[in-house]
Amino acid sequence: MGSVSPRPCVLIAVQASAPPIPIQLSGWRRVWREYRALTRDPIYFIALLLAILFIAIAILYPLLATLAAAISPAGAQTLADVLRRPVYHRIILNTLVMGLTVATLGTAIGFLFAYVQVRLAAPAWIKRAIHIAALVPVVSPPFAVAIAIIVLFGRSGFITSGLLGLRTDIYGLPGLTLAMTLSFFTVAYLNLAALMRGLDPALDEAATNLGANKWQTFRTVTLPLLIPGLAGSFLLLFVEAIADLSNPLVLGGNYTVLATRLYLAIIGEYDITAGAVLSVILLVPSIVLYFVQLRLVTRASVVTVTGRPTGRPQVVTDRRVVVPLVALALTMVGLIALIYLTILVGAFTISLGANNAFTLRNFEFVLLGYGAKAMFDTTGMSILATLCAGFLSMVIAFLVVRGRFSGRNLLDLGMMMGIAVPGTIYGIGYLLAFNSPTEIFGLAILPKLTGGAAVFGGALAIIMVYVIRSAPAGLRAGVAALQQIDPAIEEASISIGADQATTFRRVTLPLIRPALLTAMIYAFARAMTTVSAILFLTTPQTRVMTQQILNETEAGRFGNAFAYVAVLIAIVLLAIGALYALIGPRDGKGAAPAGRPLTAAPESSLAP
Repeated sequence: MGSVSPRPCVLIAVQASAPPIPIQLSGWRRVWREYRALTRDPIYFIALLLAILFIAIAILYPLLATLAAAISPAGAQTLADVLRRPVYHRIILNTLVMGLTVATLGTAIGFLFAYVQVRLAAPAWIKRAIHIAALVPVVSPPFAVAIAIIVLFGRSGFITSGLLGLRTDIYGLPGLTLAMTLSFFTVAYLNLAALMRGLDPALDEAATNLGANKWQTFRTVTLPLLIPGLAGSFLLLFVEAIADLSNPLVLGGNYTVLATRLYLAIIGEYDITAGAVLSVILLVPSIVLYFVQLRLVTRASVVTVTGRPTGRPQVVTDRRVVVPLVALALTMVGLIALIYLTILVGAFTISLGANNAFTLRNFEFVLLGYGAKAMFDTTGMSILATLCAGFLSMVIAFLVVRGRFSGRNLLDLGMMMGIAVPGTIYGIGYLLAFNSPTEIFGLAILPKLTGGAAVFGGALAIIMVYVIRSAPAGLRAGVAALQQIDPAIEEASISIGADQATTFRRVTLPLIRPALLTAMIYAFARAMTTVSAILFLTTPQTRVMTQQILNETEAGRFGNAFAYVAVLIAIVLLAIGALYALIGPRDGKGAAPAGRPLTAAPESSLAP
């Protein structure tokens, strides 16, 4: 990675001047000609080679190591035992029930928020509050909600026990459903809100002109167009729910799911073969459903957007519809606000609900005490991962969109595997693949990356996981941005005498800056809040804030856990502000001229 980062400018612009590849050849001769042509441009060829190597080493090799362990003789025996024992049948059933419940409720709440945001005549402050409430879970650890739920609604909860005098058990499926739904519904909200905004208002107008009322228009026109988006959101939430490890560890109780059983096999029983077998069982539905939802989202974008929408979308003004939906949405906003207010207040109290005395010792522990190393280690690794993910995603996006060689879409598919595969599986895969030096034909190409004696204390493996988990989002943003830019713009710059570096700096970079900003913001937020993928990779030399939060929660020190969460959220928000200041839009530079969209290249199929 470090060998190419000083020269990003050359990689992007050089392909614009490359001569067209002959297409009359077929088979291996055509492929050979294409790749021989690439070698004439050393920088471009090195960029392609490094992208392939990164995907092969960081993404595919750990997966193959996991599969190899699962199909070994010991793995086959473990798999037979898993399929035969009723206890594992119950665990698999628990996992499916939890996934279906969270996916259903999360999609429903996401749809509610999106519909109020886009289609209801609600005051602007309500829509702003809904949008902010939906985005807050993105910048916090996925199990921060679970900690607050325990404090509010647990057996000795501030609300259930303190205010209502109830003795409730929030652990198990009820608590998991509530925590995961509030943590993951943002995915459905963003997907459906974008889809609703993309619907052509002319369709509603046509239905109205034919005599349909608002309900009939919604039922016969709007809803059918949203079905692919609803299905895609449902499947994606299902994958997120069954793959999550942190929430079941905090709130699972006796309700065991595959992720927690996998964790116990590795940490409690030191049986990495069983962990690999359970990983494969978890991998199959995750990866199949992920690509099914990706296909559905692609269908949604093709079917519903047939050009630039004309007219203004019709909004619902009937108070019989607006008032109940807005009230329901605000109730959810209030619950989210209560949860994060609990986190903030809990960070300044000794033990919220038991001893509400004000204290700063929690922040002293995090900022100046034991937690300081985790804070600095996590922030430093996240910064490095953000730089690598931003650069790598833009380079691979350029190779996919501007490349003129066979198999370029395999780069896209390979990078997307980083997000399609559950993070827990990558944690186990890295243990299997990099717990000893990696050798090819007896030659060590990589040192030991995981474990106590790993290079850089295991930090390099954690950074690699951060990159593969965040770069796919940047890749999608980069592909979308480059597809809107006419290659002739770059070619014109080179044809009038500008060198490659100047073309990239003055032409390409301003046009893809929004995509780069999106990639880096997502990469930093994802790295700071990741837990499942790195839970097996941390070492005494390298501490991570999310694991420290989990440790403090399991020990019952909720004040320290809340302080960690508050500091983590503050760091993410400060980093987002800094990224906007450094690479955000400036005085409209890089924007398309009014009335002239930057579009020329035909849209290529990027669906895996």
